[in-house]
This record gives sequence, C-alpha cells and structure tokens, in this order.
Amino acid sequence: MEPENQTYVAEFILLGLSEDTEVQPFLFGLFLSMYMVTFIGNLLIILAIISDSHLHTPMYFFLSNLSFTDICFTSTTVPKMLLNFHTESKIITYEACIIQMYFFMHFGQLDSYLLTVMAYDRFVAICHPLHYTVIMNPQFCGLLLLACWLLSVLVSLLHGLMVLRLSFCAELEIPHFFCEVSQVVQLACSDTFLNELVLYFASGLLGVIPLTGILYSYSKIVSSIFRISTPQGKHKAFSTCGSHLSVVSLFYGTCLGVYLSSAASQNSRANAIASVMYTVVTPMMNPFIYSLRNKDMKLAFKKVDKHSYYKRIICLKSRKMPMIKRGKTL
Repeated sequence: MEPENQTYVAEFILLGLSEDTEVQPFLFGLFLSMYMVTFIGNLLIILAIISDSHLHTPMYFFLSNLSFTDICFTSTTVPKMLLNFHTESKIITYEACIIQMYFFMHFGQLDSYLLTVMAYDRFVAICHPLHYTVIMNPQFCGLLLLACWLLSVLVSLLHGLMVLRLSFCAELEIPHFFCEVSQVVQLACSDTFLNELVLYFASGLLGVIPLTGILYSYSKIVSSIFRISTPQGKHKAFSTCGSHLSVVSLFYGTCLGVYLSSAASQNSRANAIASVMYTVVTPMMNPFIYSLRNKDMKLAFKKVDKHSYYKRIICLKSRKMPMIKRGKTL
C-alpha cells in the first residue's frame, strides 16, 4: 500500500501568535486597528493620486499600484487571523489554505517587483532627466506593470501546483498565523525534495535579482547626486527618492531579518511573531512614509480633504433647502 496516495486533507490548524485565551481580545483589537490604518491609509494615497492631475506621473502611477498591492497583501492574512481570534477557532480548510498561500506569495512578490520598477523610475529621473518623458512613457510603464503581474502570477502558480501534488500526514498543525508555503511543505509525508528545490531556487533568484536591481539603481543615483554642484540641487534630487528608499529599507530589512532569524532559530512561534513586521507593519507604515516625506502627497491629501469638506457642505445645504421652502409656504 502507498499511504501517500490515500491521504486526504480536509483542514489545517493555525497555531497563531499565542495560545493564551486571555490575550486573544487584545490581539484582536491590535490587529484590527493596524489593518484599518493600513487599508484607509493606502486607499487615501490611491484616491489622492487619482484626484490630483499633477500626480499623474510614472512615479505616482507605480505608487498607487504599490498601495493597492499593500492592501491586498495584508488582506490575505489579517482578516482570517481576526476571524480566528473572534471565534477562538484555529481551523483553516485545505482549499482556503492553498488559496491564501497563493495570494500571499503573489502580492508579496508583486510588492518586491514594484519597488524594483520604482527604483528604475528614480534612476531614469535623476541620471537621465532629459530623456525621462521619452523613456518612461505611458506604454512602457504599462508594460512594466504587466510584466510584474505576470511574473508574480506565474511564480505563485508554480508554487501552488507544487504543493497540490503533495500528500499530508495526520500532524497538520502550522506554527504560524497564516499558511506559509515552507511551513505547509514541512507537514507533507510525501517526498518534498522537488518542492524545496523549487522554493529555494525561486526565492533566491527572485529575491536577489530585484534587490540587486535596486542597489544598482541607487548606486548610480548616489553617484549622480554627488556630481551636482549646488547643495539645493543635491537636496532636491535626493528628496525625490527619499520616500522610496525608506520603504525599500523597511521592506527588505524586515524580510531579510525574519528569514535570517528563522534560519538561525528553531522557535517557530518566535518566527511567526517576527513575520508580523513585514506582513502587517510594513504595509501600514508606507502611507505614513509617503505622506510625511513627500510635499506633493501632502498637497494632494489637502485637496482630497477640501473636496470632501465642500461636498459635505453641499449635502447639508441641499437638506436644508426643502425645510426653508416649507417654512415660507407655511
């Protein structure tokens, strides 16, 4: 008999961040507030870019897509975690686990690719300013975005199909708050050599290449900034990429920190807690970084606020008009 072919999985158990039931309400409130801040903050960035014609440039086009990706990235893990806190249940079905794993990998990789494309955009803007509008034309920006989506879809689909071929044993506890591909593969009772080979190869290749592209772009940007003669010119050039550099440092710093610590430590619960940094905290911090360090975004937020303010006034006046007319007739 081959037990691998007769093993059918209905559900997994997510052990989460803590088994203490008294801590669950606190964690529910904490992650709900963080999720709402992430969702509203990134949504405001998208609305500000759409509503302000001055922000219809390649840099803000990619920023709006990055904000959309961050919303989707956190939405793959946090709502299920909140539901588990609320119902005090740790069960996730096999189908839901595969779907969550696919979309988590998809939007996580898309985040990385968009940051790389944004670094290239800043490289062209600072190192080749006279050719910027020619190189970063709308068609080319659309192709870059399409390439990011296609690559992330294909790689995530590959990992998902590789997991579907596995059979699982009776021990189905995942020491995490979401279905991470490496944790799911470890639970399989069939041969996982090919899965691990593809996982390490794809993670290494698709993690090193974007980071190398970002580092190369910023090495050229820094050398170009140093060649600028005036301090005002240097400050203006650096301010155009300061927000992006902060987001890149936060994203890759937390990702590398989590995976290096997980390689050195065998404490799965500690690794799950550390994963909160890049799955929840980083997407939440991005709107603050771009709104606090970017003058154009500050002006766009003010315009959005004024627009909503005037809209409320018009609504209030339209409600009062029938009452006034009724009073005159009376």
